[in-house]
Amino acid sequence: MVSPAPRSRLVPAMEGVRWAFSCGTWLPSRAEWLLAVRSIQPEEKERIGQFVFARDAKAAMAGRLMIRKLVAEKLNIPWNNIRLQRTAKGKPVLAKDSLNPYPNFNFNVSHQGDYAVLAAEPELQVGIDVMKTSFPGRGSIPEFFHIMKRKFTNKEWETIRSFKDEWTQLDMFYRNWALKESFIKAIGVGLGFELQRLEFDISPLNLDIGQVYKETRLFLDGEEEKEWAFEESKIDEHHFVAVALRKPDGSRHQDVPSQDDSKPTQRQFTILTFNDLISSAVPMTPEDPSFWDCFCFTEEIPIRNASHS
Repeated sequence: MVSPAPRSRLVPAMEGVRWAFSCGTWLPSRAEWLLAVRSIQPEEKERIGQFVFARDAKAAMAGRLMIRKLVAEKLNIPWNNIRLQRTAKGKPVLAKDSLNPYPNFNFNVSHQGDYAVLAAEPELQVGIDVMKTSFPGRGSIPEFFHIMKRKFTNKEWETIRSFKDEWTQLDMFYRNWALKESFIKAIGVGLGFELQRLEFDISPLNLDIGQVYKETRLFLDGEEEKEWAFEESKIDEHHFVAVALRKPDGSRHQDVPSQDDSKPTQRQFTILTFNDLISSAVPMTPEDPSFWDCFCFTEEIPIRNASHS
């Protein structure tokens, strides 16, 4: 008698994921914060507990919960069996011994301003960055641009300064910055990459809120990188998001949008609530009231730089 083959885990077909969470407007209750911290790994709890400011802690917490939600719901790995690690550059990754049905599964998170964002793909290399247009400290916008002069090429500065209004120039500055960071995060090199090696030919110049565009082209060391594609969108009036996409072997994949197609795609960001973040959560550690007490004494200030969650 032939024994039946072992039943495999049912894994839903996965498409690209784009999520955003408004950590800037999230005012967690005691119950929410303690549930959140029970739902992440102990080493991440320790890391989040070291943040000096509440908004940094909330953004990092949202990033971890989004990653775990992604793995639990898209890869069908039980929440309490998910093991997340970090690369030498600090990028969160799924542990190599995880039962992952997608060998090229890739995700990336970013938080800055009022949002934490996540992009994931089953077959594509991915990097994401979010930037909020905000006034640069105490100096003027021209002074800020002078300080940041070496971050962009002459052509990029021409595009930035092509607008008469300084605030619109600042808007374009942060859009360029998000594009560069999305590429750097996708290739996982971290700090030290010479940003002037990258030049983005931005199109269109204006983005509508809630739409996703894919016309912008990347030039690396003067050569167009046709295997890379970039999704650009605005979550709201002040937040730009850039998603860098590439097939791991360097070839173009049918799911990577073509830069020749000028129409917006439909892969828009889904705005999650806290209940969405913890809808699949399983508490893994005992409740720790002191973690809430420490959080209550932290001040809330804006995040000034985008970072890994």
